[in-house]
Amino acid sequence: MLKLTMIDNKSVRTRIAPSPTGELHIGTLRTILYDYALAKQNNGQFILRIEDTDQKRYVEGSEKRLLEVIKDYGLNWDEGPEVGGPYAPYVQTERLDIYKKYIQELLDKGFAYYCFCTQERLDELRENQKAAKQVPKYDQHCLNLSKEEIKKNLDNKVPYTIRMVIPKNETIVFEDIIRGKIKFNSNEIDDQVLIKSNGIPTYHFAAVVDDHLMKISHVFRGEEWLTSTPKHLLLYRYFNWEAPLFAHLTVLLDPDGKGKMSKRSGATHAKSFLDDGYLPEAVLNFLMLLGWNPGDDQEFFTLNEFVKAFSLEHLHKKSPAFDRKKLDYFNGYYLRQKSDQDLALLFKKFLPQATDEQIKTLVPVLKERIVKLSDLESQTKFIFEDINYEKSLLLGYKDQILNTELVVDMLSKTKNLFSDFTNLQERLLDLIKENNWNMGEFFMVLRVAICGSKFTPPVVDCLPALGKEKTINKLDIAISKLK
Repeated sequence: MLKLTMIDNKSVRTRIAPSPTGELHIGTLRTILYDYALAKQNNGQFILRIEDTDQKRYVEGSEKRLLEVIKDYGLNWDEGPEVGGPYAPYVQTERLDIYKKYIQELLDKGFAYYCFCTQERLDELRENQKAAKQVPKYDQHCLNLSKEEIKKNLDNKVPYTIRMVIPKNETIVFEDIIRGKIKFNSNEIDDQVLIKSNGIPTYHFAAVVDDHLMKISHVFRGEEWLTSTPKHLLLYRYFNWEAPLFAHLTVLLDPDGKGKMSKRSGATHAKSFLDDGYLPEAVLNFLMLLGWNPGDDQEFFTLNEFVKAFSLEHLHKKSPAFDRKKLDYFNGYYLRQKSDQDLALLFKKFLPQATDEQIKTLVPVLKERIVKLSDLESQTKFIFEDINYEKSLLLGYKDQILNTELVVDMLSKTKNLFSDFTNLQERLLDLIKENNWNMGEFFMVLRVAICGSKFTPPVVDCLPALGKEKTINKLDIAISKLK
């Protein structure tokens, strides 16, 4: 029986190893967050490694984007690309000579073997097994080839892969940090390919070699990798290496909790949340609680507070729903904690067409109304664009139709107040009182005339950002619609 027990590491070293096959998933960002917290809490090291062995799915430029978005969230690594470290290089395709040494060791010990089966044979084998309602796995056809047969095939440059030998009917047991004791029977495990036909290692082989050489003490990864763990443990045994501790994190579910988080329910890439105007600290705080709890009612954590509070014992076994309303709640909170000066810089990023004076006007008006910074576009559209709307919108108040002459009178008399914006709210209230107008009707008409909508930010407070000339012009347009 192969059993993995707790290890005593003097130095906690965690790692994240994203593949440059696309954008960084928000679930991977959560894994990075936990890796970072455990390492920092124990004065250890957080390592970043690029696992680019899947060359068929490689996406040009994605490695750079992966690194940038991790830094944008403030989760800087201690060793890895751009930083260096004692176990460089930290990109797997730059470590191929290292893997050659270790695969040869497995071959020499009889723990790995050459497989010369063609893809056609493998496909046929798989189809036959499926037809027989068997679990598809390699039939070890090449396991017992003689040295002479192997040499002949190699001399003739017959394409090959290298597979690991899986022992028969052995129970593999290990303690997962989150899930406790887990058992696998080796008969359920395929003779995993370790080296592909192009000479590049698979994830399973390269990850084990790198984690050992880089002295990784704890491995956080998604629960979808749980079935790969026995293969990795066998490799550790074959090399006579001590394995790290494993924590297989829960998957993130769609908001309804009925399936793995998917694009149909919104963004899934870490960068897209920043692009949509979520603050890094809000996203991180939200992710902290998607798989971990502090043991009390505290909700808000800075990154440093989370590092101090984080504990392996409080990692969840049940998959959480990715509740975007909860994320909005966190983001709104963090936006309101920022000073107007800091918000002005953020507003400018999402409203590049606005002047500094316009930004100065809008920040105190809108900071209580927006959930994320991308909301600014719809909230301020009337300032930067001509808004078209139907005449009926000006006349409809609740379930009644206003008198056209009354609305024209309101707009015409209001124009005269816009020679300047000082004490504007007070002067508008005086105007309403003088003319015995209904206040609700008046401000509905004003909102529609200015913004083209009945649901707007505080329109009077926004008028200095619109400016006198544009404000009067909008009222003229509204009046023209009624004549």
